[in-house]
Amino acid sequence: MQDVTFFSAALKREMPYRVFLPVNLVPGRKLPVVYLLHGAGGNFRDWSNYSDVARYAALDVILVMPEGSSSYYTNAALKPEDKYEDYLVNDVISDVEARFPAARNRESRAIIGVSMGGFAAVKLALSRPELFVFAGAISPAIDVPSRRFSLRRTEQSLRFRTIFGLDQSPSRKASDPFVLIRSADPATTPYLFLTAGEQEPLLEPNRRFVTRLQGRHFSYEFHTKPGGHDWTEWNTQIPACFESLLQHLPRTK
Repeated sequence: MQDVTFFSAALKREMPYRVFLPVNLVPGRKLPVVYLLHGAGGNFRDWSNYSDVARYAALDVILVMPEGSSSYYTNAALKPEDKYEDYLVNDVISDVEARFPAARNRESRAIIGVSMGGFAAVKLALSRPELFVFAGAISPAIDVPSRRFSLRRTEQSLRFRTIFGLDQSPSRKASDPFVLIRSADPATTPYLFLTAGEQEPLLEPNRRFVTRLQGRHFSYEFHTKPGGHDWTEWNTQIPACFESLLQHLPRTK
C-alpha cells in the first residue's frame, strides 16, 4: 500500500490517493488499473478500511483510490474551481500512468464506485466511453441530478445545486444518467456492472435505469442482494464485481 500526494492542475491544490500494487512486479510489464471511487462523506481510505479489496492486487492489477470529497466527481456547475471530473480523468490518471507500471489504454482501465462513486462510474461510462472498458456501480446514487430541491433536506439540496446546477438546468441534464443514456452508444459504452441492496431506497431508481439499459441493448448485468446502503451489503457484491471485471481486462501473464 502506498499513499501518494500530487498537485492537481484542475483543482490547483495537492490531492491524495492510495495505491495497492502486486507484490511481484515484472520489469517492463504494464498492468491494468482499477480506479475505486468512495461515497459521499467518505474519503480515499474507505475502500481499504472497510473492504478486503486489496487482495485483488494479487491478480496483477493496480488498485487506485482517489480522494473525491463529496463532489460526485463532477465539475461543479456553480463553483467553477471545483473541477473534480477534470481532476479525476486528467490529473489522477496521468499521475498514476507516469508514476506506476500502468498500461495506458482504455482496454486496461476500469472504474468501480460505491454510492456517489457508483454514480460517477455510470456517468463517466456514458459520457466518456473512451476512458474505461468496464464500469462497476455498487449502490449507485443514480438519480441524484434529477432530485428536486427539498426543504426537508435543504443542506443536501443546496449541495446538489452547487454541483449540478438548478433544477432542470442544462448542467443537471448533462450529468444525469437517465438523460445521457438516450444518446450514449451501446456499442462503445463500457460494460456496466450494477448492484443495489434489496432494502435500500436506491433500489427503485436503479431498477428504472436498468430497464433503460435493457431497452437500448447496452452490455450490462444487474444484481440485488438483501441489505441496505452500507459496506456490509457492498462487501457482498464486490467479489462478483471483480469476477466480472477480470473477464473484461486483458491477461497480464
